[in-house]
Amino acid sequence: MTRPRLLGYTFGMKVAVSIPDRVFTEAERLAAHLKTSRSELYARALAAFVGNHAQDRVTEKMNAVVDAVGASPDPFSQAAARRVLERVEW
Repeated sequence: MTRPRLLGYTFGMKVAVSIPDRVFTEAERLAAHLKTSRSELYARALAAFVGNHAQDRVTEKMNAVVDAVGASPDPFSQAAARRVLERVEW
């Protein structure tokens, strides 16, 4: 088994981005406060942002399933849903 070669001093993708000076300054302060590297801070922040938008992907997939099977419920499901809704206090 061969191990992957380390081409730099870190594993992972290196990316260059431009951010406003104010955001950079605050990120530097936060990284120092958390005693973590800038790279770790940005990786954690981006992971959280992506995670918060994961629900969009779930919704898209659910909508695709509904489109594939059809959105019209059968008469039994309609009647059951109506009975449930009639018992809900609005």
